Amino acid sequence: MKLMSKKIYFQLLFALFLFLAFNFSTPAQTLRAVSSRARSYDVRHYIIRTSFDRANKIVFGDTTVQLKSLKENFQTLELDAANMQFESVKLDATDTNLTYKISGEKIVIALDKAYSPTDLISVRLKYSTKPKKGVYFVDALREDGEVTRAAQVWTQGEAEEAHHWFPSYDFPDDKATSEQFITVEKGETAIANGELLETKETTDGTKTFHYRMSVVHSSYLTSFIVGTYAKASDSFKNIPLGFYVYPDKTAIASQAFGNTKNMMRIFENLTGVDFPYNKYDQTIVANFRFGGMENITATTMADSEIFLAGLGFAEGNVQDLVSHELAHSWFGNLVTCKNWSELWLNEGFATFMEAAYREKANGREDYLRKIKEDARLFIIADAVSKNRHGLFFQAAQGDEALFDQNNAPIAYQKGGAVIHILRETVGTENFWKAINIYLNRHKFANVETTDLQKAMEEASGMKLGWFFRQWVYGAGYPKLSVKQTYKSQTNTLSLTVAQLQTADKATTPAFILPMEVQITTANGTKTEKIEIKKRFENFSLKSDEKPIKVVLDKEEKIPLKLVKYE
Repeated sequence: MKLMSKKIYFQLLFALFLFLAFNFSTPAQTLRAVSSRARSYDVRHYIIRTSFDRANKIVFGDTTVQLKSLKENFQTLELDAANMQFESVKLDATDTNLTYKISGEKIVIALDKAYSPTDLISVRLKYSTKPKKGVYFVDALREDGEVTRAAQVWTQGEAEEAHHWFPSYDFPDDKATSEQFITVEKGETAIANGELLETKETTDGTKTFHYRMSVVHSSYLTSFIVGTYAKASDSFKNIPLGFYVYPDKTAIASQAFGNTKNMMRIFENLTGVDFPYNKYDQTIVANFRFGGMENITATTMADSEIFLAGLGFAEGNVQDLVSHELAHSWFGNLVTCKNWSELWLNEGFATFMEAAYREKANGREDYLRKIKEDARLFIIADAVSKNRHGLFFQAAQGDEALFDQNNAPIAYQKGGAVIHILRETVGTENFWKAINIYLNRHKFANVETTDLQKAMEEASGMKLGWFFRQWVYGAGYPKLSVKQTYKSQTNTLSLTVAQLQTADKATTPAFILPMEVQITTANGTKTEKIEIKKRFENFSLKSDEKPIKVVLDKEEKIPLKLVKYE
C-alpha cells in the first residue's frame, strides 16, 4: 500500500527543521513485545459469494471456509467476523447446522465432532452486514443531473478489515487460495483476484463474475471492485495486464500504466524471480484514502492520484505509485510480513523498489535523488513524531495507526533508505543475490526480519547483527557534528566527530558508520575511509595541503543522517 502524496507539505517543514535539528529530541517510545496470534488451524481455501443492497449499503455474504486443524481433538472453530447477522452456519459437506456464539468481532463455532490434522473441514456461513470497514459504497457523482462517474463498491483489507465483509482468519500469518462470486448490476464490471473463470447473466438482469485465485495469499489481500469501467489491455510475456479506468478517461490508462511491463521486466531482472502470478490488473476508484493497495493480482488505485499522470510535473509521483504497488507482488504478496511488527518488510522494500526502478530506467542520479528524498521525509517526520520506534515496530497493532503520520514514514521512507544502506554495506552484487535467496526461500510464505538478515549474511559472508540492531530494531538516525583542524607541520587533518542524537531506550548513543571522507585541496581530491563507532571520536588523516573542503559520505551511502560542519 502506498500513502497519498505529502511531499509538498513535508518540504515546507524541512527548512524549519534544519534550523532546529540539533536541538530537537523526542523520547523514544517504551517498546513492548507483540506476539503473533496463536493459530490452531490452517485455512486452505475461501469461497466467497457477495451481492449488495446499494440503497442501504448492505452486503449479503455466503462464505465457505475450508481448513485443516493444526492439533488433535479440534472441536471449536473461531473466525474473525465483525457486525454480521448470520442466517445459517453449517458443515458444508453434510449441510449439518452448527451451533455458534458471537464474541466481539469473532464467531465461535462448535463443530459436530473432534477433528484431526488429516481432516479437511468445510464450514459454510450465510450472513448480511452493513460494514463499517472493509467494503465501501461510493455514490454516483452527478453534475447538472447527469451521472459523470458511476457508483462503485470496493474493498480495502489492510490491515485487518477483511473480516468486516467475510468470515476469515484475518491476520497475515495464514495464507489460503480464494474464489469469489460477485453479483453486480447490469452494465457493471467486477474486478477481483486471480483468473476470471466465468461471467453469468441472471434472469433478474444482474450478472455474476466468478474469479479464482489459485495461489495462496493472506486474507487482507482479498478484494473486489464493482463499477462501470473501460478496460485497456497490454501484456508482459504471457501475463495479461488490465487497466480499468472510467469510460470517459481512457487516455489516462497509457499515461499512468504504460510503463507497467517495463517495470515487470526490471523487477524480474533485479530479483531473479519471475512475476509470480498469471495476471495483473490495476483499477481506479473514487474516495480511496490511500494512493494504492496491492490486492493480489488486482491492485486498487486512487483515481485522484492516477489523474495526476496527465500533469507533467506529477508524472514521477504516479510512476512511483505504480512501481510501488507492482513491487508488492514480490515484497508483500509473494513473501508477506508474518505480523504487523514486520510491516517494514512489505513497505520498506516497495518504497526502495521505486528507486530501484528509477535507477534502471533513468540512471543512478535519479535513484539517489529518490533515496535522499525518502531519507529527508523521514527525518522531517521524526522531528515531530510522538511515537518514535524502530523499523521493527514491537507495539504494532492491526489498525489504521500503522499508516498514520507517526508510523508510516518509518516503515515506508526510513525502510526504503535503510534498505539502500544495506545494499551499500554488503555491495550491490551480494545484495541482489541475497534478495533472490530471500524470495525463493520464503516464496508463498511469511517472513520476519531475521529471515532477511540470514539471507544477507549468507550472500555476503558478513556478520550483520550490528547493522540490524541500530537500523532496524533501533529508532532514530545519527546527527553528526564534524570539526576539522589541519596541522601543516605534520600534514595531518584531524577530524573530531561527535554524535549528537539523543540516546534513549530505542536510539543508540553511537551508531556504527563506515564512512568515506572526501578531502579537496588546491591540488585535487582524494577519498579516505573511516569507521565511526563512538559518541566522540578523533581521526587523523594525511593531507599534503590544508583542505579547501571536507565532505563525509559524498556518495550518500548513508543518507539517514544530518551532518553539521564546524
